[in-house]
Amino acid sequence: MTRTRAGHLSTIAAAALVAGCATGPAPSAAPAPTYPATTAPTSSPTTAAPPSDHCPPGGVRITELGVSAAMGLRAMGIELVNCGSTPYRLKGWPVPRLRDADGDPIEVRIVQGAHEITAGFDAPPRQLVLRPGERAGAALIWRNLVDNPTVPVADGRLLEIAPAAGRPAVPVDLDGPIDLGNTNRLGVSAWKRKGEPSPSVPPTSAPTEATPSPDSRL
Repeated sequence: MTRTRAGHLSTIAAAALVAGCATGPAPSAAPAPTYPATTAPTSSPTTAAPPSDHCPPGGVRITELGVSAAMGLRAMGIELVNCGSTPYRLKGWPVPRLRDADGDPIEVRIVQGAHEITAGFDAPPRQLVLRPGERAGAALIWRNLVDNPTVPVADGRLLEIAPAAGRPAVPVDLDGPIDLGNTNRLGVSAWKRKGEPSPSVPPTSAPTEATPSPDSRL
């Protein structure tokens, strides 16, 4: 459930201009015109910090890693980085919050794991201590189904995620909508330290039937 990671960096540079003027008229002649004089900047241009380098007040930054999709099943990888200066303790599941294109909240039932959505994806959380710069990964999973005309379709355009219940939520840039259809269910995996096996979406094809052994027919 990976997709190419995207990084977004920009720089803004500014230079200073200092104006002066020439002095008075020459003798026995009409006043000479004056022209602005320029000098080179005395300091080097400053560079603003790229937005992706901003560390929210909670000390962590969360980004989307891409979405994989198959037969209506969606899985989005997310990454949390400790961008602060002290160790960050983390245990549990991400707590996502969705809004529509107008910024209005979308009522979504968060499922810890994926037992109501698909098989697997249900490893329990473990205590993590992330040093500055270390990362953890998790995933969101949902199905894009529209099977009940009485329930409005949910199309999440804005996403915030709290690292755990009771922690401050941080905004997460989305490459595309979270199209829940009218299921209103969103599964989340527990956080894992980066480098450990990531949660994976089970294959969507039907399992093949095992061929009985000769002994089993006796």
